[in-house]
Amino acid sequence: MSLRTRFAPSPTGPLHLGHAYSALLAHDTARAAGGTFLLRLDDLDRSRARAEWAAQIESDLAWLGITWDGPVMRQSDRLPRYRAALAVLWDRGLLYPCHCTRRDIEAAASAPQEGAPLHGPDGVIYPGTCRPHTPPVGPMPEDCALRLDMARAAAAAGLDRAPVTYTETGVAAPPGPLGPEHFTQAVGDIALARRGLGAAYHLAVVLDDADQAITHVIRGADLAPATAIHVLLQRLLGLPTPVYHHHRLIRDAAGRRLAKRDDARAIAGYRAEGRTPADLRAMVGLPLPHHLGPNTLGG
Repeated sequence: MSLRTRFAPSPTGPLHLGHAYSALLAHDTARAAGGTFLLRLDDLDRSRARAEWAAQIESDLAWLGITWDGPVMRQSDRLPRYRAALAVLWDRGLLYPCHCTRRDIEAAASAPQEGAPLHGPDGVIYPGTCRPHTPPVGPMPEDCALRLDMARAAAAAGLDRAPVTYTETGVAAPPGPLGPEHFTQAVGDIALARRGLGAAYHLAVVLDDADQAITHVIRGADLAPATAIHVLLQRLLGLPTPVYHHHRLIRDAAGRRLAKRDDARAIAGYRAEGRTPADLRAMVGLPLPHHLGPNTLGG
């Protein structure tokens, strides 16, 4: 099977050096293997996504020498696909509506009887405030958050008999088998749909990767803790599990991970200064494309 990978930024601000590293690494890996590199825009948050940022992303990537195969996929065009997958999970009794605000969740998780709030891949682990004793019946609600009942999901996926595993080739520690306790205690009832967005990140990324036949997911190590969630969803929805490669993060002089607020390190800023794509490759520690071997993944 030919290697297929992708880069999936959010058009909510400028790309910075960390994005450049991730995009170049994925692109170089695909080209060195004679595979396919795809560009996808995570633009579900319509309140923050902007057409001008999407155009800037494409311009910056092209300036870096990155080419992508086929049209750009936009998550905002795929809401019916996400809704259909949610309906499957709803009909299996694995979802329930949630009306809690972020403040409600933090307050409930911080209540004196609960002790210090526990954190998982999505932040504070949901305390189960809206979780019903039995699965909801009737039509799936339209415009509210939908959470995955993790205990029921773990049972439906057979995690007591076949714990979650996946192949990791990057800097993240290879995961051991992850059973029901990991998901119920360290992850909790994650949101798969959010009010006003149609779908949450975890569901969208899993469906997008499957529909684009991605064989290798190359992304930052900050997303490694969420990977087990994605593999669980793949199992629940009957989707293939790609190989995961979580790469090191590009940090500033103080050791902080770069974010979109770091405009001083925006690719567009370096372009305006007269820097070259080779300069940015040197900054993030990547060789020029012709130096890449057929099996190079970077670090």
